[in-house]
Amino acid sequence: MALQRKRNAPFLAGRLLIAGTFLAVPAAVSAQGPSKLDLLRDDDTVITGTLQAGLNAVAEENMYWNLAEIFAPSIDYDASPQWLDLYLKPGITAQQTLGGDTVLYGRVSAVGSATLGIDGFAEGNTGRVLMEEAVLGVRFGKRETGQLDLSTGAQELKLGTGMLIANGASNGFERGAVKLGPRKAWEGSVLAKFMRGGFAVQGFIIDPRELGSNNTRTRIAGVDVRHDGKNGSYLGASFVEVLRSDAPYVQAAPGGVGPPSILNGARDGLKALSLYARVHPLKDVVPGLYLTLDYAREWNARIDLSAWGGRVQLGHAWTNTAWRPDFFYSFQTFSGDDPNTPQLERFDPLNYEGSPASWATGSKAALVFINSNVQSHQLTLRMNPSPKDIPALRTAHVRANELRSPIQFGQATRLDFSNNLSTVIAGVTTPHLSNDVFVEHTRIITRNIFLTAGFSVSVPGEGITRAAGGSAPTWTGGFVNVVVNY
Repeated sequence: MALQRKRNAPFLAGRLLIAGTFLAVPAAVSAQGPSKLDLLRDDDTVITGTLQAGLNAVAEENMYWNLAEIFAPSIDYDASPQWLDLYLKPGITAQQTLGGDTVLYGRVSAVGSATLGIDGFAEGNTGRVLMEEAVLGVRFGKRETGQLDLSTGAQELKLGTGMLIANGASNGFERGAVKLGPRKAWEGSVLAKFMRGGFAVQGFIIDPRELGSNNTRTRIAGVDVRHDGKNGSYLGASFVEVLRSDAPYVQAAPGGVGPPSILNGARDGLKALSLYARVHPLKDVVPGLYLTLDYAREWNARIDLSAWGGRVQLGHAWTNTAWRPDFFYSFQTFSGDDPNTPQLERFDPLNYEGSPASWATGSKAALVFINSNVQSHQLTLRMNPSPKDIPALRTAHVRANELRSPIQFGQATRLDFSNNLSTVIAGVTTPHLSNDVFVEHTRIITRNIFLTAGFSVSVPGEGITRAAGGSAPTWTGGFVNVVVNY
């Protein structure tokens, strides 16, 4: 489980997808969206500009519970890194009314990003300027009576709550800005979406914008059906198929004894069906009560894979009281490979949205474990003590679902001694991985400038301490960032 130099595809993919949004843009930014700057506006033509920028200072102590010192001492990893992430994202959006309810539109944007210093992945002093969005589309009709939207190019796409399909681009490593994660657009896409009232159905083909140093040539297709009701309720389903991929999977050794096997190109042909819903079960009695459900089933007959994952959230939002608190409990779980069966049961989270406000399993722990063979009980409290202040507290109790089975790709394969006998194992031998606490505060400086500071602590559980030989230090870290969004 220690940091490793070797760039194994699933290991990096999971950590990059999480790190791409981890502790980065405050919720207020993503909720409000860019403020557009008009460049041209008349009856038929609208051209607007957008500009986003971010600066993030990060400091960590005993990163990854300092496991690198135990499992990979030769790499001389610095477990107390300090670094600075920054990015700039200018863009232009244009639309032209062709007549009636037909609109031609396009978007172009680029991202320049960099990391100054060496970050927590032992990379840094690097950056890139790359195209982000380059999309052309056309809309026919009105949503009230039926609207068809066709588009192609590099653009963002998120299905449901982002359990499987959300982050279309990798951040960090040679691109820099690993925690700010400014890139989200898929490198290539073809989308067709029909909307009428609260109903929407869309088909898609997407190519992730992967790192040049870790390109698995993945291509994904599918369809999503969704209905949005009143007060934020929704019900939807998605079907996803991986049309091609070189990404490998890792499989537990039989009985959990021995190093795991690497199955090259195993993601190719994966299929997944996901369901998602949000309801207000007692809206007349307890109007602030809400329940959110997510479930996904994955299969691939070519490699005998059958996996599952899901989440339940139960919460209450007090929208008409002081500070407007929103308190909720989440339980999320993702199957791991059972070492006692020949079948592969390890869940593949694909391109999920890995921020603490979304699908991260824990806060610190989410930088180590992808959403596979893990579960967590999480409590979240968000408040608005003033119109410009958004504090939040998140706690997580993180556990493994399967023992002696891969959790992430750098599996800390090691000797385990019992009854004076030694065996080679991977994963953990007891399920408790960590207890995480994360506190952050966002201050809205202006409607376009946001200041966020946060601090998080991860106390290793028995599974980690046993793997480390009996003890491991507490991992702490903090950050301060400024995000500008026009």
